[in-house]
Amino acid sequence: MALSLSTIKAPIASEMEEFERKFRASMKTKVLLLDKIMNYIVKRKGKQMRPMFVFLSAGATGTISDATYRGASLIELLHTATLIHDDVVDEANYRRGFFSINALWKNKIAVLVGDFLLSRGLILSMEHSDFNLLKITTEATREMIEGELLQMEKSRQLNITEEVYFEIIRQKTASLIASCCAVGASSAGASQEIVTKMHLFGEKIGMAFQIKDDLFDYGEEEVGKPLGIDIKEKKMTLPLIHALGKASWFERRRIMSIVRNESSKPKKVKEVIDFVKKSGGLTYAQGVMNQFHQEALDLVKDLPDTDYKRSLIQLVQFTIDRSN
Repeated sequence: MALSLSTIKAPIASEMEEFERKFRASMKTKVLLLDKIMNYIVKRKGKQMRPMFVFLSAGATGTISDATYRGASLIELLHTATLIHDDVVDEANYRRGFFSINALWKNKIAVLVGDFLLSRGLILSMEHSDFNLLKITTEATREMIEGELLQMEKSRQLNITEEVYFEIIRQKTASLIASCCAVGASSAGASQEIVTKMHLFGEKIGMAFQIKDDLFDYGEEEVGKPLGIDIKEKKMTLPLIHALGKASWFERRRIMSIVRNESSKPKKVKEVIDFVKKSGGLTYAQGVMNQFHQEALDLVKDLPDTDYKRSLIQLVQFTIDRSN
């Protein structure tokens, strides 16, 4: 039976409550419009998995400290800023079932709100000389931007190889989860060797997390993500890349033509989905996801056997088992 997030959160339940209070306080501003938007952002927060990775990584590798709270806030400020900017870039009107900031307050304000959140993160770090945490999160920000631009560059030609795909998801998705785990360890006073290991641990989880997200596109389960949305958006994900790699020249050309020219037609999208399933693309992607999962577990097997470590491993399992 799959564990709930509240069960996994048990060893850090009081810390997460305290984090919520501190994070809300860090979002306060004297500008009325900005304060209204900050309240809207705080109310529609998601599962809080990123702060959980920070606190559990800290507890598993050392002692949770004030720096851990600041590190978790820094990650959340960075993550929220990038989501707001992403919604502007993608012209998205919804985020997790709620109106996006740009839908409610228009692009100009949304961009400035994202900039404000980034500046809050910088100020929070500088006020307490958390240069180690700032370095980890700044590198993650750079990687996320590079990954987004790499995907834009490659998606025009639809010629993404597995190698390029892995680099895109490592930068776009895995770098943030990697920074959560590294920030947690660094804030807890762990050695640089352990911080580096936890960064790699988070990266492996992030890779598995994104592949799981890619699999949702093929409708294996009823989830919040619309069926075939990646195909409609001409995103080349691992199941499709693998299936195309095995296809004949003629079949490959036919499927690529659908993705390029007819991906708005539901019947044609279903044709691509069926092609990927018959070619073993889903089985292959699941195998790669499980491999990343196992590699992540191997990296933390030597950590002390504590409630923090057990919950951290359960949280990794949750990212693989999740249904949305």
